[in-house]
Amino acid sequence: MAKRNAAGNGTIRKKTVKRNGKDYVFWEARYTVGTDPGTGKQIQRSISGKTQKEVAQKLKAVTSAIDAGTYIAPNKMTVGEWLDIWQRDYLCGVKPFTVASYSGVIRNHIKPALGAIRLEALNAHTIQGFYNTLGQPDKNRPALSPKTVKNVHGVLHKALKQAVLIGYIHSNPTDACTLPRMEKKQIKPLDEDESKQFLQAIQGHPLETLFTVTLFTGMREGEALGLMWDCVDFKKGIILIDKQLQHEKKKGGAYIFAPLKNDKARTITPAPWVMQLLHTHKAKQAAQRLQTGGLWEDSGLVFTNETGQHLAIHSVYKAFKKVVASIGRPDARFHDLRHSYAVAAIRSGDDIKTLQGTLGHATAAFTLDVYGHVTDQMKQASAQRMERYITQVLGQ
Repeated sequence: MAKRNAAGNGTIRKKTVKRNGKDYVFWEARYTVGTDPGTGKQIQRSISGKTQKEVAQKLKAVTSAIDAGTYIAPNKMTVGEWLDIWQRDYLCGVKPFTVASYSGVIRNHIKPALGAIRLEALNAHTIQGFYNTLGQPDKNRPALSPKTVKNVHGVLHKALKQAVLIGYIHSNPTDACTLPRMEKKQIKPLDEDESKQFLQAIQGHPLETLFTVTLFTGMREGEALGLMWDCVDFKKGIILIDKQLQHEKKKGGAYIFAPLKNDKARTITPAPWVMQLLHTHKAKQAAQRLQTGGLWEDSGLVFTNETGQHLAIHSVYKAFKKVVASIGRPDARFHDLRHSYAVAAIRSGDDIKTLQGTLGHATAAFTLDVYGHVTDQMKQASAQRMERYITQVLGQ
């Protein structure tokens, strides 16, 4: 009875096969990777090469990996096939909006470039070349921004990280890649004069209250559009922000209520004037509901269209852009209302920690990173005030 090889042992032999009437000579090594727990039989695999030396080197590498416990059996799965599995089986707990975003990145960028490559053959150099190409224009698309390249990297990194955890690959090749340098974009909030012009321009506008409340609370667009009346406590003067209205990023996508950006609900305390504005808005909405009659849909939303349904994000965008263009700020985005609130709050004396809580940032460090230039300006102004004080004290 032949002696069974221990795991990792292997034998090399010369083989000849006939193909189309011709003899082909190659070397093959067979090695044992373990025992089938069900049958007790050895699990054997083979590797081949043109020379005995080549096969011996391959066999040595394999047996060393088996001894070290790092061996991974070869498989023919492609990157594209793994990405399909990852999307289907490993994104169950991810927000639908995020899943749609990941799917778009995979479909539009990763699969066309890397999908046909075998998963175990994917290396850092290939991925780096892919990233570099994304930053260059071609006939089908303009060059992608560093932020977009970073987003593509983030999706691929997550997918390959899971492949490592499962054992399909030894390590994550994206770890060794270099991403393009991202330049921090300067925020462009409305200054005090522009805010006054904006408020004047929206007087009587159907979305006047939405725009005003956003400017004076710093809510994100989706948070404002998804705000429900049962989250507005007029007695306590507070608002609970626990969800956001989003439109699915796919053909025929529906509007959904999604969790917040960092999954943490928060309570804000707007100025009493803002709460009074909302109280007046609620009364107007009640009157509109009576006037509309049976056509009204009781969605419970604070900001609705004429029949009580949610507002369309693209309609809000078009209306906002028309208003800001009329005051000479066509570059302004809806999100700049949030920035405008934050800058005004800092200049009014709010500390960074308080502002972090109001805006719903994950950390105060992030808030300071975004609005640090405002505090720098305030420090300079403070220094100038102290300079004048010192001058007066010294009688100079």
